[in-house]
Amino acid sequence: MPAASAIKVMVVDDQSSMRAMIRRTLQDLGFKDVRDKPGAAEALDDVRTNRVHLIVSDYNMPDMDGLDFLRQVRADPVIGKTVFIMLTGTADAEVVKMAAEAGVNNYIIKPFSAAALKEKIERVFGELS
Repeated sequence: MPAASAIKVMVVDDQSSMRAMIRRTLQDLGFKDVRDKPGAAEALDDVRTNRVHLIVSDYNMPDMDGLDFLRQVRADPVIGKTVFIMLTGTADAEVVKMAAEAGVNNYIIKPFSAAALKEKIERVFGELS
């Protein structure tokens, strides 16, 4: 049973209000090390040098979308096994299928509750303490 406080998280979303809401939700769940970036390229550079255990990324972002970001993470020999949860405003079956094929660990549709986010994280890490 991992302690949420021991899990390092990177939140990636181009909307600052959404990043703040996710960060607050994670902190309320007991996560202490929560960083965020407005874009996938910056986040990719950051997690390559300052590794995290969990990436929570939006799908629909300019420049590099969440699916391309996921593929870049999975292709990297150092960070390739990082847990990746994709957020999206749509339940488009094709996007879900492509994310699954690219190796996403879980998927959550916006808007979502703290309980839903916790449940998605616990499906990967096990029950949080």
